[in-house]
Amino acid sequence: MEQKKVAFYTLGCKLNFSETSTIARNFTNEGFERVDFSEKADIYVINTCSVTENADKRFKTIVKQAQKANPDAFVAAVGCYAQLKPQELADVDGVDLVLGATEKFKITDYLNDLSKNDMGEVHSCEIEEADFYVGSYSIGDRTRAFLKVQDGCDYKCTYCTIPLARGISRSDTMDNVLKNAKEISEKGIKEIVLTGVNIGDYGKGEFGNKRHEHTFLDLVTQLDQVEGIERLRISSIEPNLLKNETIDLVSRSRAFVPHFHIPLQSGSNDILKKMKRRYLRELYVDRVAKVREVMPHACIGVDVIVGFPGETDEHFLETYHFLNELDISYLHVFTYSERDNTEAAEMMGVVPKKVRNKRSKMLRGLSVKKRRAFYESQLGTQRTVLFEGENKEGYIHGFTENYVKVKAPWNPELVNTLHPVSLTEIDEDGLVRFDFVKVAVS
Repeated sequence: MEQKKVAFYTLGCKLNFSETSTIARNFTNEGFERVDFSEKADIYVINTCSVTENADKRFKTIVKQAQKANPDAFVAAVGCYAQLKPQELADVDGVDLVLGATEKFKITDYLNDLSKNDMGEVHSCEIEEADFYVGSYSIGDRTRAFLKVQDGCDYKCTYCTIPLARGISRSDTMDNVLKNAKEISEKGIKEIVLTGVNIGDYGKGEFGNKRHEHTFLDLVTQLDQVEGIERLRISSIEPNLLKNETIDLVSRSRAFVPHFHIPLQSGSNDILKKMKRRYLRELYVDRVAKVREVMPHACIGVDVIVGFPGETDEHFLETYHFLNELDISYLHVFTYSERDNTEAAEMMGVVPKKVRNKRSKMLRGLSVKKRRAFYESQLGTQRTVLFEGENKEGYIHGFTENYVKVKAPWNPELVNTLHPVSLTEIDEDGLVRFDFVKVAVS
């Protein structure tokens, strides 16, 4: 019998990528051959995202791509959007199966003869039932892996659908995280990025109860001792959950790199309160200052949302000036979009789309300036680069431990290797050139 082929497309965050990898391994174990999404396959699995309006729109385009590659293929949608609006996805022409938060990891159980359905079949749970944990990690490229350590969120931010899409906060067991980390290192992967919905909340629900069995500090302490892992990176952590002890541990760590991504969302306390964030801007200043105190060379990334309901020009300028004066390295800018079943969608003071886009453009410009200033501050220093595996127009790229992106003429021997370098200059693409540092062999 001819081997069935499966292809995957992932929208959204690093957590989705780690889960897609785990679902893909389940298919491989069932005898499927994994192929690229652009190739002809018997089944196409699309892992959806609901964070932005754009991700919703892209879904239909991706379904059309799958149908173009094979009009007779079986198309399945899983993930956050599939949990929130299953019927909406099921109604998209060409979609055969929609699986929600608890069902997605059992997708192969729902496949019978892979024949097309007249209507999309929906299997999605009440989100209260999404109370168990499925561990996962991605090994999509040879250089780094995304390791899921936590899922769900107990926060009630007024703009966010993730608690509705992923359920309550719950964690992988410490033993399983360490086991997965060892498996990843044994595959020759040099860097692990910790991921989850709210990873600073790690330990809650570790054994199915609400208590914290371990803390995030316990997690990073133990992971730092796993042999074979060259680099560990914390993907994103709430400022109120990033404790001094964790920052101190990273500064002394064997494997954790000096790179923090800390969501801010607004530089205005008025807006932070409307968002129901669990901190004010003063705490954020304190967290940045603490990182800079013990790791002056650290890279600090910031998430920020523009155009939240009630955000006046004054509020926005407050955010702009706050970020301009803060010693950070780059921004991830999100333009607010209304999501059903969130408090913010009902709020007064809707900001016109044109104004949202203008504010977004201003902050993206600020991000370019911040990144350039950070890169300039690193010139003349010695760092270690981990080179990636792709040949981009005759160049190989890589990242230093503190997330400076470098480039060099393509050399396949450099792929997935670490090298000490001296950062020399910034080129016209805003990337850093370097010289290799010769290491004396004793």
